[in-house]
Amino acid sequence: MPDTARMHRTVRDVPPTLRAILPVWLVVVGFVVLTMVRSAQVGIPIKDPHGSVLLIRLAISLALFAVITTLDVTVRGGRRGWTPGRTLHDLRQLWPARRLALALSALLGYHVVYLCYHNLKSWDVFNHPRDGMLLAWDRWLFLGHSPAVLLHDLLGQHVAAYVLMVIYESFSTLVTVGVVAGVALPERIRDGYAFASSGILVWILGVTSYYLIPSLGPFWSAPREFAGLPHTMIQDTQARYLGQRAHLLAHPAAADAFAQVSAFASLHVAVTTFLLLMAIGFKLRRTSVLMALFLAGTLVATVYLGWHFVIDDIAGVGIALASVWIGPRLVRGAAVP
Repeated sequence: MPDTARMHRTVRDVPPTLRAILPVWLVVVGFVVLTMVRSAQVGIPIKDPHGSVLLIRLAISLALFAVITTLDVTVRGGRRGWTPGRTLHDLRQLWPARRLALALSALLGYHVVYLCYHNLKSWDVFNHPRDGMLLAWDRWLFLGHSPAVLLHDLLGQHVAAYVLMVIYESFSTLVTVGVVAGVALPERIRDGYAFASSGILVWILGVTSYYLIPSLGPFWSAPREFAGLPHTMIQDTQARYLGQRAHLLAHPAAADAFAQVSAFASLHVAVTTFLLLMAIGFKLRRTSVLMALFLAGTLVATVYLGWHFVIDDIAGVGIALASVWIGPRLVRGAAVP
């Protein structure tokens, strides 16, 4: 039998009023204003390089939203069989105009914050890096040893380097799909909005941590520890990021001057932990197991490849916990952990 009960529950979902989501948009607008103030301070306009941070990512999210919602109604339809007309009818039932507008506004708010985050992250290069302090903290945590070197000795410096590279580089795809699914799939749009709200807070708290302790990462401050790793796209990316930083510092007014390197805290860890916690909150058991495994791999990869200090990863977990606790409480009527 088709899952008609689940279909009807979603159709009867009463979308939140504007008052219910107003706190989220106050956070978004406040962050935009903060970004504009910082832009005036550094004398650099807000940028979307080649449309890659806002326009392209927003277009990809909209396309994914269409695919995910279409697959969702197809699965809900069960044994009724698939036809274009029935799918279109079910989409209209599940996504009336108001519910659809709320979902798309959640994605818009998320991507606007992400654009501001990237600009603030770029301008963080004007702050003096404090990697020496983070190196000292890592050595203290590991009784005088380098955690990266310990991992190299334990896992070797060949096969593990390629496996961890794949895990690290797959992060962007995972986040892109995960964020859209988190808005599109919950039974109630309030909970999808709460999911987006938590994601918004991850980026805001993350860039705040960049300014709290500016840093570039172990690959820059302790390069000899990573000299034995095979040359992969990781080293190319690290070199490109340092080149972008040098270009921005030398020519801040240049149209193509835009930096992307900061270490504390690890937002690879923060966002992955956020997705894991939300999967647990939505009672998605299999997804939770997969996300836990991916998080474990990410924790190892960030340190092994030289992107982050261990203390960065610890801070990233803290950011995720704070975001998942606060985010749902910004949306009136959303389920809270």
